[in-house]
Amino acid sequence: MRIEYHPLPSSSSGTERQFQSLHFGHAGVGPHIRKVYIQASLHADEIPGMLVAQHLRSRLETLEGEGRLAAEIILVPVTNPIGLAQVLQGSPFGRFDMATGINFNRGYRNLVPQLKRVLVDKLCNDAQENVSTIRNEARMLLADWQPASETDALKKTLQTLSIDADLVLDLHCDSESVLHLYTGTPLADRIMPLGRLLGAEAILLATESGDDPFDETCGRIWWELAEHFGQQYPVPLACMPVTVELRGQADVTHALAGQDAEQLIAFLMHTGHIETENAVLPPLPAALCQPTPLEGVEPLLATQPGIMVFSKKPGDIVQAGEPIGELVDPASGEATPVVATVSGKLFARMAHRYAQRGTTLAKIAGAVAYRSGKLLSM
Repeated sequence: MRIEYHPLPSSSSGTERQFQSLHFGHAGVGPHIRKVYIQASLHADEIPGMLVAQHLRSRLETLEGEGRLAAEIILVPVTNPIGLAQVLQGSPFGRFDMATGINFNRGYRNLVPQLKRVLVDKLCNDAQENVSTIRNEARMLLADWQPASETDALKKTLQTLSIDADLVLDLHCDSESVLHLYTGTPLADRIMPLGRLLGAEAILLATESGDDPFDETCGRIWWELAEHFGQQYPVPLACMPVTVELRGQADVTHALAGQDAEQLIAFLMHTGHIETENAVLPPLPAALCQPTPLEGVEPLLATQPGIMVFSKKPGDIVQAGEPIGELVDPASGEATPVVATVSGKLFARMAHRYAQRGTTLAKIAGAVAYRSGKLLSM
């Protein structure tokens, strides 16, 4: 294992931050690069990913010693030291940059418009050569990015580390939820082994979810360039980015983290990044769900303030018109049902039990797309 340290520019005199990336295996060369990038807790108050990273580190060190790594695997166990240091009167505040109010998982560079221009005379009829060319151009475009803040420098470094990977795993969690995944719509079939291994109960697909989240900026390059150049030059889907939502914020145990790490290792065996013993792949469990469009997710919002009393829990199937709980006005005592308007699986809900008007109370994965625009929660 090799450790690289990434200093961040100081946001204030007398302060200094850095983070580290752990590099296992050996980097590929040219079009034959084999690279996996895994980062934990970009939202720094989402802790399960950091514990999973500790278990992954131990397993990857062992596998590296056994000579079984068939790729460079980069692990960033503490992705966001800025957000991790943000605490307000004892409460962690790691989702948004306090300096700007911007979500740490928004505002990455969409390189596609620039790549469309610079690649006009550089692609050919060899798909793998095109992969190498696109990655090289993407790295150069990121190198030209001049970050204006410490947070932008963090985003640039993370995007640079991951932009040429063929698999990107971004470990998050929700407030209270079952394990679920996000990826690009063109990757619906390729994500199913990971969903089966992890026991995902919702797999949400989109080609553009809005505001340039980290995983999408790694993946959209390939499906958008394939659409743009596909009639003229072959552009394969050379990167599979996945946001892995590791249940809820309080689901932090060694048992769960060890289990999740083992299934991620198993998936890397299925993708060929880790060699198996005796050429036997780990078995795939039965799927617990099928992919559904992110445009079909219903975020149930509080229409008034009140105490949220749930009657449905994460993992429950609900029908359109069915209540998932009620909001109780603590002043008047009046109870207002919270009713689903789509049928599907309730995969996440808020952990706090008092809601202000407009608060997202729960999310239901419906099978039919009906929304557009900015599809992710704030």
